[in-house]
Amino acid sequence: MREREPSPSEKLFWPVVWALGLHLLLFAFLFVSFARTPELPPTRPIIQATLYKLESQSQASTQTNQKIAGEAKKTAAPQHEAEQLEQKKIEQEKIAAAAARAAQTKQAEAAKAEAAKKAEAERKVAEQQAAQVKKQEQAARDAAEKQKQALLAKQKAEEAAQQKAAAQAAKKKAEEEAKKKAAEEAKKKAAAEEAKKKAAAEAAKKKAAEEAKKQAQAEQKKRAAAEAEKQRKAQEASRKAAEAKKASALAELLADDTQYQQTAADTRGAQVAGNLDDLIVRLVSAQWIRPPSARNGMAVTVLIEMLPDGTITNASVTRSSGDSAFDASAVAAVRKVGRVREVQQLDRATFDRLYRKRSAVFKPEDLGL
Repeated sequence: MREREPSPSEKLFWPVVWALGLHLLLFAFLFVSFARTPELPPTRPIIQATLYKLESQSQASTQTNQKIAGEAKKTAAPQHEAEQLEQKKIEQEKIAAAAARAAQTKQAEAAKAEAAKKAEAERKVAEQQAAQVKKQEQAARDAAEKQKQALLAKQKAEEAAQQKAAAQAAKKKAEEEAKKKAAEEAKKKAAAEEAKKKAAAEAAKKKAAEEAKKQAQAEQKKRAAAEAEKQRKAQEASRKAAEAKKASALAELLADDTQYQQTAADTRGAQVAGNLDDLIVRLVSAQWIRPPSARNGMAVTVLIEMLPDGTITNASVTRSSGDSAFDASAVAAVRKVGRVREVQQLDRATFDRLYRKRSAVFKPEDLGL
């Protein structure tokens, strides 16, 4: 167990007691010395000195003076004693005052020294207390810092654990998402494969049906074309016979008439024009590529521009069929023909009137389809 440290007042108690005892002892010595002081011889009165100086005066004066001096001496003796007592008293009072002042000074110095010592002790105590407080504060700060570091370490550990748990959860979630995505991809792939197979089967079925239909249409078109060609040839023969008959009749009636000559020329031009139209149709049919959207019943009007030597300079749609692919295929087929040399058989007037700009209506059946 630690002993209690004495307080500053307890430390100063015995030094103060010893100082007071020392002062009391000093006062006692002073009073004793005053009591034992030897009596001083009586002082001679001032009148004696006066008389001493007047010794050379007359006898009467000397006697008188002596008498006066004797009287004065008688009266001066008690006065001298009183003065000595008074002087001794004054000196004693002075000594006592000096002793008191010395004692007070010494006491003040002792008190001052004691106060300084007390202040020094208090200062040391204060410094010790301040050091102790500072040490305690430092210890408290150290403890707080350690607690703070421990708390931070705990927080970091908790954060690390949370992050680890979050990372594991995220990893697990990512794995589950990947598995789910893989399953969905596999399912989609299987569905796509199934759809692809189904589509392929449908396409094959549709293609077979279209091929069969196309083949049937081709057969039908061939038969229709043969029948149309047969009819056309019959009509052509009938028309030519009628035109020949008409031309013969006109020749007989208008043999010498200019009008007859013009009519005959027109008739010949019309015949040539009909033949050229058939030729152009055959040439275009040879160059035409059927688009998937072409259907029977479509019709496109194409304006054909040519030079007198039969060179086709331009082809443009003046009336659409409603199907841009069919219109473009007809124009492309006309342009691929390039040149119709048979046009050179026409005279310039008939060419300018009929074939410089010739409109032709094209249909899939007209193109031999």
